[in-house]
Amino acid sequence: MTLDQAIILGVLFGSLGCFIWGRWRYDVVALMALLLVAVTGLVPANQVFSGFGHPAVITVAAVLVISQALTNSGVVDEIGKKLSLLQGRRVMQIAALTGLVASCSAFMNNIGALALFMPLALQLCQQENRPTSEVLMPLSFGSLLGGLVTLIGTPPNVIIANYRQELTGEPFGMFAFTPVGLGVALVGVAFISLIGWRLLPNRGMGAKPGTLFDITAYITEARVPEKSKLVGKELREVENLGKGDVSILALVRGNRRLLAPGPFESLRVDDLLILEGHSDALKALVIAAGLEMVGDKTVTAEDLNSERVGIFEAVVRPGSRIEGRSAAQIQLHERFGVNLMALSRQGESMRQRISRIPFQVGDVLLLQGETKTMAATLNLLGCLPLAQRKIRLGQPQNLKPTVYVFAAAILLTALGLLPAQLAFTAGAITLILTNLMSLREAYASIDGPIIVLLGAMIPVGQALDNTRATSLLAAGLAAIAGGLPDWAMIAMLMVTAMALSDVINNAATAVIMAPIAAGVANALQHPVDPFLMAVAIGSSCTFMTPIGHQSNALVMGPGGYAFGDYWRMGLPLGILVVITATPLILLFW
Repeated sequence: MTLDQAIILGVLFGSLGCFIWGRWRYDVVALMALLLVAVTGLVPANQVFSGFGHPAVITVAAVLVISQALTNSGVVDEIGKKLSLLQGRRVMQIAALTGLVASCSAFMNNIGALALFMPLALQLCQQENRPTSEVLMPLSFGSLLGGLVTLIGTPPNVIIANYRQELTGEPFGMFAFTPVGLGVALVGVAFISLIGWRLLPNRGMGAKPGTLFDITAYITEARVPEKSKLVGKELREVENLGKGDVSILALVRGNRRLLAPGPFESLRVDDLLILEGHSDALKALVIAAGLEMVGDKTVTAEDLNSERVGIFEAVVRPGSRIEGRSAAQIQLHERFGVNLMALSRQGESMRQRISRIPFQVGDVLLLQGETKTMAATLNLLGCLPLAQRKIRLGQPQNLKPTVYVFAAAILLTALGLLPAQLAFTAGAITLILTNLMSLREAYASIDGPIIVLLGAMIPVGQALDNTRATSLLAAGLAAIAGGLPDWAMIAMLMVTAMALSDVINNAATAVIMAPIAAGVANALQHPVDPFLMAVAIGSSCTFMTPIGHQSNALVMGPGGYAFGDYWRMGLPLGILVVITATPLILLFW
């Protein structure tokens, strides 16, 4: 082993350790790895940031933009009407939802496909009073299975296709993944619909707005007496005394009830304040402000709703601007006019000092705010409403022109008239020029952390190749495998990629595993295509944990899942994927 090989392998395994540890986000880890290979001279200074212009990165960014345009087009409305006909037929509903998510995910971003149907699925659960856990994990896994079918279905496919171009001069085409990916997706969806959902726990019963949390235990009424020092002061003074741990849900003055009042509303003698927060914080505020508690009257969710103001449940999406920040840090009420009433994480309601708890992907939030602006507010915050209660993310657009633009990009790529990065970039620009999507929406739809991850890890992967460290790893794998038959080698690579993608980002798995797979193929003197295809399938099949893919993390809170629930359906599904994909790869490749 040379010094350069030792350095790059140290960077590789150190990065894997950091990915698994989770102390820093994956894009930060990727940038640290890039800087290490740069300062050690493994990547020339003028090529350090070449990954950000790589065709795979451009393709992923363009597909994210087009996916958002499809999300905004209102495609789910008509589908929802059709699915209502399946009311009461559980297996058919799960099969339809999972199949639809998989179909959409084949041509758009996995998260986008899941976000399209998740509110609809929750609405169906609410109507039939069924556990949301029966539906949400099948949706998440369906979005992952659908991504296997086409070049643009998932970032690992784009990475593998472009790596093949570097090796052979020709990338995998738009539908090169279809013979294997479609077979795996069909078998996977059938398993989920008939058997898989039955293996999941019954948690997260479908509920009406505000009933997911017990809010009445944390709400009290307080009167402003004549002697209170808050008379004549603005409501923001009350919020300051509460130190961000108490929300003012309503101000009652005579027969007038003002819900979610603004911070500049002035207080008068005998005003009633409906306050929400932990009991310790409420007591401290009442004493500090000189307020008087009012009887034992129970305040219900209905008391906090009106035509103007409502209570809404939402989940924090991957890439949200509030991820890693608390309600106090972003000044949720002051800047956005929204009260955070409760927060649930992994099925556990968190009530004490919630304004200071940093938000995580999958957190379920109970929010109070103006109904007419809530859709725009949730979009701005990066949250997904948990039911279609007069809330839509984005503005409905004309569906047909958006689909035509998308279909044209696919056709240009499939016919080989334009490479994928040019065809889909042209599609994204066309959507903007024809006002089917705003420039602001286009930039907001690009997942920055994923782009940084890819742009940083691609040069690291190239350093693995340039130092011949991949040949070293591949030779070790070939030696371990010994005289195993071809199918066993394919299955071993697939299982290795699946195991990695359960703990690190699937795009990073593809970047790391692609050169190793090519090295194994060369060591065994076999064609490289089946080995790359095995890595593509394995990298995208992240079924065992909620941290391997953002889709799994997104459904964790609303579904009430625990970390250990994922293997219940994920383990048999993963085994089924290997059993199905291995012979298909040998047959077609």
